Amino acid sequence: MTAPLIGPTAAPDLHVMTFNVRRRMPGLTWPPADRWQGRRPRVQALLRTEQPAILGVQEALPDQADAIGQALGDRYRFVGHGRRPGRRGEGCPLFYDAERFELLSWHQQALSDTPDEAGSTSWGNVIPRVLVQATLRDRAASTDLLAVNVHLDVFSGRARLRAAEEIRRLVAGQPLPAIVTGDLNAGPGSPPVRALLSGGLLADAWTAAEATRTPEWGTYGGYRRPRAGHRIDWIAVSRGVAVRSAGINDRPVDGGWPSDHLPVQAVVRLPRTEARA
Repeated sequence: MTAPLIGPTAAPDLHVMTFNVRRRMPGLTWPPADRWQGRRPRVQALLRTEQPAILGVQEALPDQADAIGQALGDRYRFVGHGRRPGRRGEGCPLFYDAERFELLSWHQQALSDTPDEAGSTSWGNVIPRVLVQATLRDRAASTDLLAVNVHLDVFSGRARLRAAEEIRRLVAGQPLPAIVTGDLNAGPGSPPVRALLSGGLLADAWTAAEATRTPEWGTYGGYRRPRAGHRIDWIAVSRGVAVRSAGINDRPVDGGWPSDHLPVQAVVRLPRTEARA
């Protein structure tokens, strides 16, 4: 395994990653590069090396979430579950380092007109989509933060736009610094991204970064060498969250790619605020 792009990061800095791990597909009809049996050790090796303190994952089936937890180690926990009724199916689990963070609350909702109805769809999306949010207390920085993880619809532009508006509304409706991770299925300048970043409430961590560690690769790699292109996987931060550096992890692991998406990573520093009692 090569050296980490960022790796474990000491407080007050905070290592954040978003990673679409590509859901496990059944059978042997998919290309060998896509098969979870071969990718699992690569995903695990990557995460063991990088050790992000906050990790937003997309497309994880329950056994994949378990594999990620095993790789990160005993000090990590996660919130979030499958998007179907009965907590079935793939989800957007949000992992965090439980030695650094105390979980104060969390919630999962459908991205639809009926957010409390598991598996519900609206706005033109046929596949259910979810948002996972967690309020965390950073013991090292003496502050609380809101972490949000999402995976927006791949087919419906209207669904992506409405979901982006919901994310922004959620962040605007609470007082804490916020970090949003997700596969937005939308590139820079697209309507969903413009809606998410409108008014300067949230900033793109890539453009806000004091330094970038890699070229601006397209994050849908498709198991090919990285190429310049649209970033569809995003980290966004609210006002006051400083972005020290950002990178798109372009490194193969043991001769192959962990996923058809490239992880996006950032080192951020939270504003020092009074933690709630």
